[in-house]
Amino acid sequence: MFTRSATAAPPVVVSRAHIAHGAVRAIVVQSGNANAATGAQGLRDAERMVALVADGLGCSTTEVLVASTGVIGVPLPMDKVEAGIGAALAVLATDGGADAALAITTTDAAPKLAEETIATSLGEIRVGGIAKGAGMIRPDLGTMIAVVTTDAPLSAAQADELLRGAVDATFNCITVDGCTSTSDTVALLASGAVEGTLDAGELVAVGNAIRAVCENLALQIVRDGEGAHRIARWEIRGADDDRAAKAIAYAVAEAQLVRCALNGGDPNWGRIIAALGVAGERIDPARIGIAIGGHALCREGAAVVDVDQAAVDAAAAQPTVEITIDLGLGEGHAAIWASDLSKLYVELNAEYTT
Repeated sequence: MFTRSATAAPPVVVSRAHIAHGAVRAIVVQSGNANAATGAQGLRDAERMVALVADGLGCSTTEVLVASTGVIGVPLPMDKVEAGIGAALAVLATDGGADAALAITTTDAAPKLAEETIATSLGEIRVGGIAKGAGMIRPDLGTMIAVVTTDAPLSAAQADELLRGAVDATFNCITVDGCTSTSDTVALLASGAVEGTLDAGELVAVGNAIRAVCENLALQIVRDGEGAHRIARWEIRGADDDRAAKAIAYAVAEAQLVRCALNGGDPNWGRIIAALGVAGERIDPARIGIAIGGHALCREGAAVVDVDQAAVDAAAAQPTVEITIDLGLGEGHAAIWASDLSKLYVELNAEYTT
């Protein structure tokens, strides 16, 4: 799955074409340069990366995906890239996942890994994943890249269905700064090393494991948001429908004043009311309810009296703040995770290329 950005980078263009064949054996990931807004040369460079990997592995070029992450608008230093691919091919190992996770980081505070194991009639099946991302995060499928692997015997159609469901409920439910990248890529590779056919229940179990790995990685990304001090889990209830609920969740979570309040542990629910008013979805001010950490602050659009302010302040100061908004309009529901806005975030992104 890839970014829906209209300015998608050449690696995304190449990988989209390759994944259409339904069979992939490798992915090459390069960090420090997004190879985005690099014109025809960028496309040739992405294709060159694929060709080098395919040659080194003895497979077709269409069986290789490519992903790049970093600064936009700068041509790739292909001498370094080619040397790096050669070096990586020389040290491929079954236990190289941790090294790969570290290698693809940019502004990440630490590498991101996750794994799940499930028992089936065919034997133990494993799902593992690595990811990178800390800024320019608002996946719409920062620079966000994730690679998930499993030894389950999945067809291309099954892998596609399971990945789409997992991504929609995880990576597409996080935001650091509301900025969708040119390079967002999530790849699932199923080797089929565990041979046989999964029954319907086992297929569901594998799907749940894939979702669990994706959720783990997604939460690592949002918690590692550049300069992030704390994150919030925003739950919207009572919207007209699920689509409206998710749109409202993002509108509130990405509002700059709301993010500033989150950073300071300030339970200023008035910021939330203001953000709801311009969310672009149906809102009835007289029905709004807001709670932080389970403590009701607003009910039917007005302040709740006799609030335990000390308990509210403590809830707002947690590393993960639970915020619930009930609109009282329908059955729509959504939940997303979002980072705060810190001084360090501004400093990092004010000096990204300098």
